[in-house]
Amino acid sequence: MFDIFYISNKPLGVSAIQVESIREAVAISRTRYLWVLNGDNDYSEFDLTWEPVPWENNQTHVWSSQHQENGDTYLVPKNSVDINYHTEIIPRSTTSNDIVFLDFNNSEANSGFDTVRQYTDNHIRTRFISSYHGTLARIVDKVNSEYAWVTSSVCDYTNFDFTWHPSEWHTEMLHVFPSNDQKFGDTFYIHIPTFKERVNNIELLEWYDTIHFVKDISVPRYKPAEVVYNNDSLVSVIKKHQFTGPYTTFIHENNTHDYVVSTPPLWREKTRDIVSLSNGNANALVPRDAKNFVDKQVYDYPHILKPCNNYTDMLQDIIFISYDEINADANWKIVHDRFPRAKRVHGVEGMDNALKVATEKSDTEWYYAVFAKTQLHNEFSFDFRPDRFQQPKHYIFNARNVLNGLEYGHMGVVLYNCNIISNMGNDFGIDYTLSGEHEVVPELSALATFNASPYQTWRTAFRECSKLAQFIDETPSLDSEYRLEIWKTKAEGDYAEWCLSGANDGVDYFEQHKTNSEELMNAFNWGWLRNYFVTKYGDIN
Repeated sequence: MFDIFYISNKPLGVSAIQVESIREAVAISRTRYLWVLNGDNDYSEFDLTWEPVPWENNQTHVWSSQHQENGDTYLVPKNSVDINYHTEIIPRSTTSNDIVFLDFNNSEANSGFDTVRQYTDNHIRTRFISSYHGTLARIVDKVNSEYAWVTSSVCDYTNFDFTWHPSEWHTEMLHVFPSNDQKFGDTFYIHIPTFKERVNNIELLEWYDTIHFVKDISVPRYKPAEVVYNNDSLVSVIKKHQFTGPYTTFIHENNTHDYVVSTPPLWREKTRDIVSLSNGNANALVPRDAKNFVDKQVYDYPHILKPCNNYTDMLQDIIFISYDEINADANWKIVHDRFPRAKRVHGVEGMDNALKVATEKSDTEWYYAVFAKTQLHNEFSFDFRPDRFQQPKHYIFNARNVLNGLEYGHMGVVLYNCNIISNMGNDFGIDYTLSGEHEVVPELSALATFNASPYQTWRTAFRECSKLAQFIDETPSLDSEYRLEIWKTKAEGDYAEWCLSGANDGVDYFEQHKTNSEELMNAFNWGWLRNYFVTKYGDIN
């Protein structure tokens, strides 16, 4: 029988002497061969009386584990000149290493800790704080073993094999196990003495000079908590949410698809992106870090990822709004033939009243308003999605004026936000749409075919130019000045002269009443406009 030694932990059921190294074992052994064993291995069916054949007397014989070629079982001669690796496996059945459990405060944390601690009596539970670099640097002083596992409460270790160990060539490396498909995972196998020497010399864990990213073993990460919401913006939803883990998935109630998204890294704040899951940002994977940043918009958080994907947000309603326009039915037919889902609001006097009725008729949080004097452009498809990473707003699309060629938001399709309209009341300026939060989308949506009669042409020009004159008076801009000059001087086509008359009458009216806001609001009143025209030009027909 040869002398038997062990390093670190004593093998079960074997009489052995503890040593610091194989060299020390050789020095004190009195037999021509000596065994050096690892207490985590199962030797219950291994023959410790085994001897090599004579021509292998000077070889160190090494047995494998189920994980590596070198399983820390050695038969060593006094004068070794070579190594002989045996294919016979001596299974590693336990781990004597400390297991550190990092708590992310997610709902699975307690059950996850119960799973991990059954593998060893040497377990430490501590909070994850900010980054893996800082957290690991803090906890290594609490570890008593030469090696340690670092686990995370976001991962499921039910089927993980903690008997894993690195090859003999990688013993001092930092081993990182992927979480799902994420290379920068949440499970680490660390050589504590080496890590202590190096960790404080780097600012980021990614800069550690000997990282081994394990490729053949993946640890499943728990699915993030999911919140289904019905708001028109994620801003308020995120601000009110109480995060219980590093990430929460926010899903709009009309967008409950099955989403496939890459597992985000948790190593530090700058790697913890907000991940948009749909083209209008109705669905998103949001880190807990973002809550401290989001105020007016989700874009307040500096780390946002919008991967290319095929997930589309719900379509918004289309509502055609008409009153007394001569070409209303023809323009409605164009819309309805192409988009049968479109609805119509007809005969409601006053734009503000018509928009409120349309809001009540809408089944979505926004709706596309198409106005009766506009002919829908044949390439406009109502596929724009409002951005729920921003505060709710209206989206104004361009229209091309058929008489003077101007192309801007006047008479274009508008994607109206229902909540803004519902809460508007009667406190709005001379331009109803611009009185709410809004954004211009530089996409041609329609042709402004407002010249179907003298009065209709005049009324449209009067209203628009009185507004432009007020904009120039209050907040001068080259765009507004250019547009007004074109309205006043250029018009070609049917009833062109009435377009010029309406434009100049609107400017004159503003100049006469610019100090009286109540008088200026007459431009919203269809009855007042009709009487003004008749008084100035005679019969409306």
